[in-house]
Amino acid sequence: MEYRRLGRTELNVSVIGFGTIKFPQVDADEANRALNRALDLGINYIDTARAYQDSESKIGAAIKDRRDEYIIATKSVTRDAAGARKDLETSLNELGIEYVDVWKIHSVSDGDMFKQVMAPGGSLSAAKKARAEGKINHIGLSMHRDLKTMKAAINSDEFEVILLPHSIINQEGVEDEVIPMAKEHDMGIVIMKPFSDGLLISNMSAEERQRADYDPIARGSLRFVASNEAISVVIPGMRNVKEVEENVAVGNMTEPLNDEELKELLAEIGKLGREFRYGQTCLMRCKYCEDVCPENIEISKVYRAVVMATSYPNNLKSMGAELYNSLDVKPSACTECQKCLDVCIANLSIIERMKDAASMFS
Repeated sequence: MEYRRLGRTELNVSVIGFGTIKFPQVDADEANRALNRALDLGINYIDTARAYQDSESKIGAAIKDRRDEYIIATKSVTRDAAGARKDLETSLNELGIEYVDVWKIHSVSDGDMFKQVMAPGGSLSAAKKARAEGKINHIGLSMHRDLKTMKAAINSDEFEVILLPHSIINQEGVEDEVIPMAKEHDMGIVIMKPFSDGLLISNMSAEERQRADYDPIARGSLRFVASNEAISVVIPGMRNVKEVEENVAVGNMTEPLNDEELKELLAEIGKLGREFRYGQTCLMRCKYCEDVCPENIEISKVYRAVVMATSYPNNLKSMGAELYNSLDVKPSACTECQKCLDVCIANLSIIERMKDAASMFS
């Protein structure tokens, strides 16, 4: 297992961590076996949250005698100090521990939420007080969608760790600016959703999955994220020993995919024929269409702008127009040459989507 520095926390964490969001789906015995197998194989970073129902109590029961072998991160979605402190005390009790290594403010996903967290009497003040008391060691937060708020949180320098969604299909656009910025601020960067909520999983029956040594799409997707050296730890959600063993293997193969491996993986993802959320009806990664576009249209950004404008929460929909307006070449420049269609590995109706986007934002 490869270990990396978790930013300025100076903690050394396994590049593959254990996400427990799926623990409500399994019984205590299954959780016990999975967690102990993970520790045996070198995983030392475990992520949970008050919102994950009984996951904290399952963790506490499973590894209560191995406290010196793992780093525990939990989260609270409460925005005010009193409620956040209550959540922390509950977490400590459920986990059966005296302190939390990393305590994150959960799902700070727009500017209003961030203001609540940062305001006097907000949850950040509770975190600082608890840190001074030795109940938590490091403060972080988890975030979705709103890149501006992510950047504001990073620039505040109040948080040592940031938890972001990211995958080979570049789910929420954090790779180009947010991850490098967090790295520059020496934050520990934790990545969730490397399989894009299960979208990057092969089409196999339960029997086939049980017989297979590993899922090639899942392994390639996890390896892609883990190969980014700016990232400290990736936390795929896991439920059982088999999933643990499959994912732990990537902890020893973090070299970047070569061009042929990447091309093959993207082709296999394209064959899944799935609608990828947050704009990823386009894979957002291969950009073969952009390579051949004679008008230099940034097709992947057009896709993302459309879905931001149509599928994001109401207070974030304007992000779609902002992204669209930032494009140097608008999709109305499309001449319908069909070169993009010839190279699209997902067989998407790119020309029609360009027309839709031009109409929508006009």
